[in-house]
Amino acid sequence: MNNQDKVKLLAKDLSKTAPRGARATLAGYVIAARTLDKCRAVLAGTADEYDFDCPLDNFFFGFAEIKGDDFKTFVATGATDDEVAEWIQTNAKQRERSEIVEWNNDLRYKRISELPTELQVYMEDYIPENLPQHRPVYVFFDVYDIEEGRL
Repeated sequence: MNNQDKVKLLAKDLSKTAPRGARATLAGYVIAARTLDKCRAVLAGTADEYDFDCPLDNFFFGFAEIKGDDFKTFVATGATDDEVAEWIQTNAKQRERSEIVEWNNDLRYKRISELPTELQVYMEDYIPENLPQHRPVYVFFDVYDIEEGRL
């Protein structure tokens, strides 16, 4: 089985099922599991409307100090979740666990008003256009969880 076949076996069809939520962790980092799901789907041609290396993914890449292209290149080998987690742990900037936990919690509870200005502007239109009006958004990750049916 070649690498492309391995990726296709592991990839979700994002037109039928959502990627993992932003709160799900991989290698100890929030966002990473979702980023992996989207990356595999892009490689397999099943990403639908989802983007890889988007602003959300870049929160993870920036903190871990990993390049999106390097991540994608490794994922394209057909690596499993465990192999990707090991790759992240090897290639991410080495940090104390407490620093990663603090970063995770900052993102888990980040309000829209605490996001970079350009993302606030984007969300200002995105939320009313894509989420039910009766569902309040308390924190940034709620946007994904409400839209994808986890909340």
